[in-house]
Amino acid sequence: MKARIPRGMGGGPSNMNRIIKQAQKMQDDMKELQERLDATEYTGEAGSGLVKAVVSGKHDVVSISIKPEAVDPDDIEMLEDLIAAAVNDAISKARIDSETEMNKITGGMNIPGIL
Repeated sequence: MKARIPRGMGGGPSNMNRIIKQAQKMQDDMKELQERLDATEYTGEAGSGLVKAVVSGKHDVVSISIKPEAVDPDDIEMLEDLIAAAVNDAISKARIDSETEMNKITGGMNIPGIL
């Protein structure tokens, strides 16, 4: 005797095919989004714009710009702090954008290995 799934209780093979197609579409959408996010650049600032850092969606530092008035040879520590703050600001923007966009695709589901 074969076990059968009653109608309305899981839907059988056609329902499974639909779920697989939806999962494949979500995976394709996430791959496309990740490629777009990786190519996006995010700018962070510190010291009212004295220091700017640009990072990629992969969180790689693309560039750092420092206005001359931020450079004080007697206070290198302040400049170092401004650089770190600008980089962290840019990375934070990249992370927030990635989480927001991925949540649009996943509907807020917590999928291990994503993000």
